[in-house]
Amino acid sequence: MIRRRPYNPGFTLLEVLVALAILAITLGALIKASGSYASNATYLKEKTFAQWIAQNKAVEYQLANKFPPLGSREGDVNYALQEWRWRVKVSNTDDRRLRRLNIDVILSSGEFKKPLVSLVAFVGQPL
Repeated sequence: MIRRRPYNPGFTLLEVLVALAILAITLGALIKASGSYASNATYLKEKTFAQWIAQNKAVEYQLANKFPPLGSREGDVNYALQEWRWRVKVSNTDDRRLRRLNIDVILSSGEFKKPLVSLVAFVGQPL
């Protein structure tokens, strides 16, 4: 006499393996996306701080009430618990009463070849 197994409505091994493969691919994509999001958020935060530093430096020159001498200056600043470096290049314009400021800001570990922010500002000769 042949015995029949009772009908068991479970999953087969193949179905379980396919489900695990789909889950692994999905989780891998989610982990990669979240890592990319974190990297972009850090970059945007650093770029925002660098922009603020450059704007602060431009305002310092505009409020100094003196005509900035031609040339290049560099300095360091601690901002948002990080060390930053700035460089200001002062050059002439077509108007002799106006100077152009090129302000570059980087993290202290970076190089000025690729600044996070480059800002151009103008300073007029005080009256």
